[in-house]
Amino acid sequence: MKKIINRSIKYCILLALLGSSSCSKNFGDINTDPSLVAKPDVKFLLSFSQDKIITYQGTEWVYESMEQLMRFTQSVTTSPYEITGNVNTRYNIYYLQILPNLFEIRKQVELMPNKDQYQKIKMVTYILQVLHGLKVTDMNGSIPYTQAIEGRYDAMYSPVFDEQSALINNWLAQLNDAIKVLSDNTLPTQVTYSQSDIFYQSDWVKWVKLANTLKLRIAARLENADNAKCKTIFQEVLKDPTGAINGDDSQVKYLNSTYSPFGNSTDIDYRSRRYATTSIMTFLKKSNDPRLPVYFEKNDLVGTYKDSLAFYNVTLPAFINPNDPLIQFQGGPADWTTNPTVAAYIGNSFSIGPFTKYNLISAINRKFFSPKLNQSKDNFLDVSVTYAETCFYIAEFIQKGYAGGVDTKGTAEDWYKKGVTASIQTNNAIAVAAGSATAYTGDGSTEIGNYLNNANVKFNGSNNLERIYIQEYLSFYRQPNEAYVFCRRTGYPKNASAYYARETFNELIPRRFWLLDPGEVNRANWNAAMQQQGFTPNAQDLPTLSSQRIWYDKSAPDFGKGQ
Repeated sequence: MKKIINRSIKYCILLALLGSSSCSKNFGDINTDPSLVAKPDVKFLLSFSQDKIITYQGTEWVYESMEQLMRFTQSVTTSPYEITGNVNTRYNIYYLQILPNLFEIRKQVELMPNKDQYQKIKMVTYILQVLHGLKVTDMNGSIPYTQAIEGRYDAMYSPVFDEQSALINNWLAQLNDAIKVLSDNTLPTQVTYSQSDIFYQSDWVKWVKLANTLKLRIAARLENADNAKCKTIFQEVLKDPTGAINGDDSQVKYLNSTYSPFGNSTDIDYRSRRYATTSIMTFLKKSNDPRLPVYFEKNDLVGTYKDSLAFYNVTLPAFINPNDPLIQFQGGPADWTTNPTVAAYIGNSFSIGPFTKYNLISAINRKFFSPKLNQSKDNFLDVSVTYAETCFYIAEFIQKGYAGGVDTKGTAEDWYKKGVTASIQTNNAIAVAAGSATAYTGDGSTEIGNYLNNANVKFNGSNNLERIYIQEYLSFYRQPNEAYVFCRRTGYPKNASAYYARETFNELIPRRFWLLDPGEVNRANWNAAMQQQGFTPNAQDLPTLSSQRIWYDKSAPDFGKGQ
């Protein structure tokens, strides 16, 4: 476990000195006076960008993840709020608080007389750019990149929007360059970030593993748009002697004793509470998933509730089986209009007497997401790139025959089991840090072993790919963007599946977000990007957003229509 990182005001001062606080619509406002800090210590510039990649997500969790993306993936059910301008904060933060310091690190390195000793420090910055840049393009398609920060150095205030295919090619090249340099043991003794690198403390091998896992993320996104390149990337990662993230220690982890994305009280319930869907709850229960109490809270059907029901001569609603051994966990419809009878109990209690009411639908485990809930003093742990994710990509690509003749170091089933194990262990670690309900005590080997042997989990030779998909989907529960990208690219969970069926969902689901007119300074480039992608400029309505797709999504199936 990494040491606890307290956000320090010195990083805010550094960013302010570098001039990165401004309106994102005008790239000319970003870092226009680099002379304010003539020679910053590059070791301290990295920390701020790393911190912001995680901590910018406060409003994103509320307005985008829980109200929109997690509802579209049917990870939760909640009030169907309209999409507002509070979504897509990922875009602004990229240019304001992530890229500037990374560019500055490289600029300062190039000015150093001993710059050959700073090459690994420099290459790390590209990996971080790709890490968040991929998330930005996921919902926006073409974005400024090659000219994005040139207003700071070259008075370039109207950056072009790089097409998504070009972005991905550029990122792959940058990741490959980073892997080559970071793996080179013949370079002169390298200066390190040391503890200022809050992800890996300048363990270059771990940075290589992250770069390779990001290549797998890209390969998955390319599967429908360029299947041949998807296979090539996968095989490159398999051939790399270091490989991708291969355990808990090489995951991207951020542990903070003072931060919570929802504040220090009940902010996680802002606007509404979120609940389990019928589909996810049904599967977690029938497979006896150890993550069930980690993901969702118990309802009020615990303790002496049966005595109260008998005293008042009341029976539970028909959708609840009174003999269910896990009766304390119940889900509700993902789309309330499809089952209004059950939906009536989402957020509303079941009254059995003048002084006794029971909440029947299980809410999300709020402590799991918000460790400061009700002024508690537990720790926020975020794992933004996981070992489980790596394992499931490898498992699904092997299952699809994408490895060719390359050594996969195990079968699809082997990697699947590793992915399931890693997901349970990682989510349990997050729960332990947050002081919430956990999946197990001790090492969890018994619980994980039992789960892997459950008839609903182990490979059966008939729907193995779907089983990989569903475990991949479940592992992304606390990574809403990755869960959304997964469901969008695969069409799973799929409609009418006998194994794990997506629920009927009558709402239109956006395939992208929007970028508004940036103003005269860059309107021409923005217009060109909108036209090239076939996007209606400034459109924010669901019929448009659900029908116009980013490049790599154009040939993907509709939600729920996986093959």
